[in-house]
Amino acid sequence: MTSTSRTITLTLDSGDVDLDFTVDERGQGHPFLLLHGGGGPQTVAGFAGLLAEQRAARVITPVHPGFGGTTRPDWLTDVPTLAQVYVRLLDELELEDVTVVGNSIGGWIAAELALLGSGRISGVVLVNATGIHVPGHPVADPFTLTPAELSALAFHDPAKFAVDPSAFSDAQRAVAVTNRAALQVYSEPHAMADPTLRERLAKVTHPVLVAWGESDQVVDTEYGRAYAAAVPGARFALLPRTGHMPQIETPGQLLPVISDFADSHAANRPNG
Repeated sequence: MTSTSRTITLTLDSGDVDLDFTVDERGQGHPFLLLHGGGGPQTVAGFAGLLAEQRAARVITPVHPGFGGTTRPDWLTDVPTLAQVYVRLLDELELEDVTVVGNSIGGWIAAELALLGSGRISGVVLVNATGIHVPGHPVADPFTLTPAELSALAFHDPAKFAVDPSAFSDAQRAVAVTNRAALQVYSEPHAMADPTLRERLAKVTHPVLVAWGESDQVVDTEYGRAYAAAVPGARFALLPRTGHMPQIETPGQLLPVISDFADSHAANRPNG
């Protein structure tokens, strides 16, 4: 499905600060805010199209500032602040009944969004999210791994989905460098985890689904179960034969899990 890309300027801090956002939109219907991981917006673009094509869905995919060649302002340096910006984006778009879906660091952002308690959100889906600290189950550090090593940890079938950086164009290589730099800024100082987040999740009141690729070795299954256990009433869904990015590796498996959850918690779901 064709996407429409546009730049949205958010005015923050009582009109003192402007932030330009790049946002892709697809489809019509129930709104989904789809938050990408450290690999950049292309890691969710295909799934956004699938969701918009196969469900009555309006899929909004923002680019986290600093990713995809976009600009990140100096003051935007952590995930909780980015989550606050996304609440402001939902206000700007005047969206209601939104299902937030986040993968990897996008899941971490989604978890922080859930903590903010926006009335515009009807449910939150965390897909192999990072962000919490689980003793004995560390998040793999992407800054110490080669692309091949990271792929081996991230995919159930790494040979099929591995990325070869040597084949990148100069433009692709430049974007990959900026993606990595932005990820490093947002994930510091504790390398993909906030030691306070797990305890704070007890305050979440939104419905939450934690969907987890069972073959993920970036954040393993026990890490995912700990995430679900930290959120009151959260449901855990294990996805077989898929890894850290099921939206890429097994999108047909992830799609009904997300859409059924969204339907079950939508404020205006159809009868019958």
